[in-house]
Amino acid sequence: MFYPRKSASSLVIPFLHTVLFLEAHVNRLTQRGMQWLQMIGVAVAAALIFWTIVLMSFENRFIYFPDKYPKGAYDQASSIPNLRDCWVTAEDGVKLHGWFAPAESAKATLVISHGNAGNISHRYLLMRSLVRHKFNVLMYDYRGYGRSEGTPTEEGVYEDGRAFFDYALNLPEVDPQRIILWGTSLGGAVAIDVAAQRPAAGLILESTFTSAKDVARVLYPFLPVHFFLRSKFNSIEKIRTLNIPTLVIHGEHDSIIPIGLGRKLFNAANEPKEFYEIPGADHNDTFFVGGEEYFNRIDRFVTKALATTSRRSR
Repeated sequence: MFYPRKSASSLVIPFLHTVLFLEAHVNRLTQRGMQWLQMIGVAVAAALIFWTIVLMSFENRFIYFPDKYPKGAYDQASSIPNLRDCWVTAEDGVKLHGWFAPAESAKATLVISHGNAGNISHRYLLMRSLVRHKFNVLMYDYRGYGRSEGTPTEEGVYEDGRAFFDYALNLPEVDPQRIILWGTSLGGAVAIDVAAQRPAAGLILESTFTSAKDVARVLYPFLPVHFFLRSKFNSIEKIRTLNIPTLVIHGEHDSIIPIGLGRKLFNAANEPKEFYEIPGADHNDTFFVGGEEYFNRIDRFVTKALATTSRRSR
């Protein structure tokens, strides 16, 4: 049987129609896809701007987490031998509260600035352990914490630290030449600031950081918060000006302040200095995980720091 031969044009024309149809359909899908991408982009940008504004507007609420008295472990603190209340007035007139626990035949006095959450009562176990290891301990609450009046601010907590250092100088159990400043987390920034303005024999920095901007980059990596922070806590610049023995303590697995920030701060410090990494420790469990070695390292550091200070004063 004979079949008529189809012309080339009769094959090409339907093919072209199909191509044009597919091209138009793809273009419509592409346009819709671009519209969706633009909408998603706008939504993401709006969310970033919104949360940046929120963090900027309530900055202090993202920095300070105080517990006011009577919230805390005040009853348990009675287990600290010879513990007594201290009331101090800061430079700007704010009334502050702290605790002083003297040790028999004390090696030195530790003036401790705690972290940004809770109050001094939550640190009673550390205070008790340090007293048992023959250290006088003066620990205080920043303004707005515990029984202290006022509201915390960066300059305010610096004033609080200076006020308690000056208070320690006048305690009969305290040798002014044997005062060690100790700061944990946020307190590290306070201790460094005080050390830049007061004559301490040594400095212990635990689970602390380089600057507020660096911490913001870690905690909010997708938000440009660090560009707009009013709080500086610029410890890395201040520590470069210090020339006192310094011990930096950091937990290996710190989930709040990465150990890298602790090492960066340590690298900026002047000699003599030591870095003590606690294997397996997080942010708030350093002395629990460190155990007796934790206190031995502090003891050895304080002994060397006092010897160094004594040589320099001759």
